[in-house]
Amino acid sequence: LGARLAPPTPSGSGGSGRGDASHLTPRGGAGVGAMSRRERGPELGPGGAEAAAEDAEPESPDQCLSLLPWDRFSAWLHCVCVVGFDLELGQAVEVIYPPHSKLTDKEKTNICYLSFPDSNSGCLGDTQFCFRFRRSPGRKVSLCCFLDQLDRDLPVYLKKDSAYYYGYVYFRQVRDKSLKRGYFQKSLVLISKLPYVHLFRTMLKQIAPEYFEKSEAFLEAVCSDIDRWPPPVPGKVLQLPVMGVIMKLRIPTYRDKPGTTPIVQNMHQADAQISMALPTVHEVDLFRCFCPVFFHIQMLWELVLLGEPLVVMAPSPAESSETVLALVSCISPLKYCSDFRPYFTIHDSEFKEYTTRTQAPPSVILGVTNPFFAKTLQHWPHIIRIGDIKLPGEVPKQVKVKKLKNLKTLDSKPGVYTSYKPYLNKDEEIVKQLQKGVQQKRPTEAQSVILRRYFLELTESFIIPLERYVASLMPLQKCISPWKSPPQLRQFSQDDFMKTLEKAGPQLTSGLKGDWIGLYRHFLKSPNFDGWFRSRQKEMTQKLEALHLEALCNENLVFWSQKHTEVETVDLVLKLKNKLLQADREHLPVKTDTLKKLQTHINDIILALPDDLQDILLKTGTT
Repeated sequence: LGARLAPPTPSGSGGSGRGDASHLTPRGGAGVGAMSRRERGPELGPGGAEAAAEDAEPESPDQCLSLLPWDRFSAWLHCVCVVGFDLELGQAVEVIYPPHSKLTDKEKTNICYLSFPDSNSGCLGDTQFCFRFRRSPGRKVSLCCFLDQLDRDLPVYLKKDSAYYYGYVYFRQVRDKSLKRGYFQKSLVLISKLPYVHLFRTMLKQIAPEYFEKSEAFLEAVCSDIDRWPPPVPGKVLQLPVMGVIMKLRIPTYRDKPGTTPIVQNMHQADAQISMALPTVHEVDLFRCFCPVFFHIQMLWELVLLGEPLVVMAPSPAESSETVLALVSCISPLKYCSDFRPYFTIHDSEFKEYTTRTQAPPSVILGVTNPFFAKTLQHWPHIIRIGDIKLPGEVPKQVKVKKLKNLKTLDSKPGVYTSYKPYLNKDEEIVKQLQKGVQQKRPTEAQSVILRRYFLELTESFIIPLERYVASLMPLQKCISPWKSPPQLRQFSQDDFMKTLEKAGPQLTSGLKGDWIGLYRHFLKSPNFDGWFRSRQKEMTQKLEALHLEALCNENLVFWSQKHTEVETVDLVLKLKNKLLQADREHLPVKTDTLKKLQTHINDIILALPDDLQDILLKTGTT
């Protein structure tokens, strides 16, 4: 490390071959990486702030958790809605539970239309899918202290986005001659800020069929069960009882090694309750989703990485939502920073904004099922057309990338329609490995694990050189003086970064050939880079603030105050108090002992002042 304060270059950087990627975990920030450096605590060598992250003892979420009714429920869900079909009104929200839950008219309208499949989908029976929609602006975001703490402990790709809600849907459509329309059509919808797709899908599978039989009282009992759940603490094995079933799960943390999922053991219950262990809270069946576009996975990874406009045209919301979620997750542990809509309809409040031809298509991934979109979005540069998703019984055949002009209707053949030319050469090895799995009838779960590991290693190989360069932008340790403001980070220079690639580029961890330089140049203009770099800047700035605070603590401040005027001493006390408030407000990665030491310094300085000043300063808080 020398004297530089930057986080260490990921270990093992001298190795080669893809197998080394697992040791080269990106230290990503709020745009990238499974481990945010601020959250892990900056790594400064012996006695550094890495220890601070471990020494700090944040208040337990259970201690913070207020015992007001519905607080525990609100930690998991915003509300539960029942959407039915009214012959005069069309889709309508029939029930919102708990009754005090607030939704604007615009949000209710979005929920109504997004909770039913398009009529052309022909979804008879039960269908599960999910959607995502914008929260109305100007609404107060009320997050308790414990929810803030929980969000900080999550990997970046699972952090809540306060601007959006997810809707998890269980839709039932069955023939019913007693109804005028001839069909019973209803959706049970869970509205949540949490992207825990697998958890809520599993939960709906348990409760929805029974709800359609028993109605309102049952729904009330379900919500009452949820209001007794423990808070969603990352890293703990949680037991979530709902209507006689206990779901056991573990929410990942930023400390987890990317690509690993600690197994939750299924314990036998002493009583009559059934227990089920969930292998994941958020992952979709990656292999099943990518099966229809099997041969283009690497090109799709590039398109998602670069934030290119993508539309998925599918026969039903189940297929469209799963495919969009699979696409977004394929660049993990990088966070996909643009908007994505697992299921999008012509009634969506952003329909005009996203389909206008007066400007270039936005950086967004849309999942659609309505044939109307084949015409409305035909100017989009990349379109994925999928048929019914089913696992192949035989080895899939090679399908060429099709030209956009060949996409006339939604009935066009499945495939990828684009004129995009990938930067990297195709990795034939992963295709052969998955084809072999199909021949050997390898379980889809195992195929998904192989595919997820492939995407992870590809993303890590790509991001590590960027992480390494950004780490070098940190000032030297000798630049930090307790009596001056913390130094600034050096500016990111694209040219300087490009020069590092010759010796410390992705070739250290990936055997893939191709135009890596071109891929980086394109990425540096993308929303994904912007989101990642902004967050890294924030983390490193906070780290400098933390180091400045430690430098102040190591000074003899009382001795300093004795050599200066009362005015200067009072000014110092006020600045030190502000530093403490900032450390608390911004969750700076500082040891608890350092904060206590600084508070002791402040008290000692105040006690050395005249009585009248002591009274004022002991009562004075600062902003």
